[in-house]
Amino acid sequence: MSAPIVFFDIAGPDDEALRGFYEQVFDWPCGQPVPFEPGNVQPLSGHIRPDPADKVLYIGVPDIAATLAAVEKAGGKTDVPRFETPGVVVLGLFFDPAGNRMGLVEMNGNDPVVP
Repeated sequence: MSAPIVFFDIAGPDDEALRGFYEQVFDWPCGQPVPFEPGNVQPLSGHIRPDPADKVLYIGVPDIAATLAAVEKAGGKTDVPRFETPGVVVLGLFFDPAGNRMGLVEMNGNDPVVP
């Protein structure tokens, strides 16, 4: 059996601001400085790609353009606006207020939108 991903953390110099950002934009119950569960879709998939070193957590949302607007309003910054990878998925990338690069996947319920 392969080893599962069992935890993640998101760091920055102002943890209160980060908790507020993720709670406001994604409705994650992270207002307290204790572990929380954001509501994951099973199975959690991964990909290794031949690009410069990087790691990105992708968050499933129903509307990437609207989520990127909420990211900007809450103090984050759009990195790559909504784009489609035909036959694969719809994506977007942003930086949170601490500068962590994160991704978005457009979802229809528990399924990714495949253009």
